[in-house]
Amino acid sequence: MLRGADRIIHAGDIGKPEILDELGALAPLTAVRGNNDRGRWAAQVPESAVVRIGKVAIYVLHNLAELDIDPVGKYKVVVSGHSHKPIVKERDGVLYVNPGSAGPRRFTLPVAVGELKISGDKVRARIHELA
Repeated sequence: MLRGADRIIHAGDIGKPEILDELGALAPLTAVRGNNDRGRWAAQVPESAVVRIGKVAIYVLHNLAELDIDPVGKYKVVVSGHSHKPIVKERDGVLYVNPGSAGPRRFTLPVAVGELKISGDKVRARIHELA
């Protein structure tokens, strides 16, 4: 699913550093640390990140409940993980995306990835469930 992506954004709970190497081999990678990422390798992964793609600014963090900025007017998209529950929701002009978990199934949630299609300053988001 990620082959051919222009960029990959990982919203945390990476699991092991080899995942970063594998994803980075597919496309430029931005990753943030999740609450399950521990150890020396994880300390090198930031807690939040900003990705700019053309006119679109994307704020990335693991736990949306820890969002300590007001993204309105600054960021077009906020990408988060933590709950592993795939969702796309727009509020006050900001698109909130949780792509779910592409790794091992979490709880009874689907295995999924999110996709952002960016054209100029417009963003569309979709969730893709993986078999």
